[in-house]
Amino acid sequence: MSHNPAAELKTAPDVCRERFLTAEETHRLLKALDTDENQTAAQSIKLLLLTGARRNEITRAKWEYIDWQKNTLLVPCSKSGRPRLIQLNSAALDLLRLLPRQPGNAFSPVTGRPSASLHFPWTRIRRRAGLTEFRLHDLRHSFASFLVNKGVSIYVVQSLLGHANVRATQRYAHLANETLSDAAELIPSVVMPTQAATLPDEIPDAA
Repeated sequence: MSHNPAAELKTAPDVCRERFLTAEETHRLLKALDTDENQTAAQSIKLLLLTGARRNEITRAKWEYIDWQKNTLLVPCSKSGRPRLIQLNSAALDLLRLLPRQPGNAFSPVTGRPSASLHFPWTRIRRRAGLTEFRLHDLRHSFASFLVNKGVSIYVVQSLLGHANVRATQRYAHLANETLSDAAELIPSVVMPTQAATLPDEIPDAA
């Protein structure tokens, strides 16, 4: 062949989603979760928000994977192919303690099998909360963003999300404008501490 037939083809541009919950949207979502008719699905979705876990890491979890002393949930085979531990905060632990458990029932307290995809319950709950174009996986984005906006190190967030390298974590760490502004305002006190201390609050008009 004299030329490459694929030479004219162009790859699709990378899509970097920057969608995460605001405080007001989080309030609406929690209200929709608490009032939904499918509480098995609603509690699974709430765990996704509380832990930053992937969908399958929650829907395929078993009671035996929980370490109540170390506050962790074992994922035997994560996306990377290796086991990982999900850290369970107090709210996640309280939620899990309230879920009904039956002898020999390792998964859903209703069916005894792994939870479904959550697609239909999530679509209903998302619409009820007024969250247009908000994916279930965006809860993981929100988890990371909440932490970074509270000043948590990106490397700690990386560990909580189970990422192999920090580059994968950075796409989730979308800082709010006020966080960036507050951080930028730290510079004058370091670079020009004397001027910052002596500058008047208001600059008089020029004569």
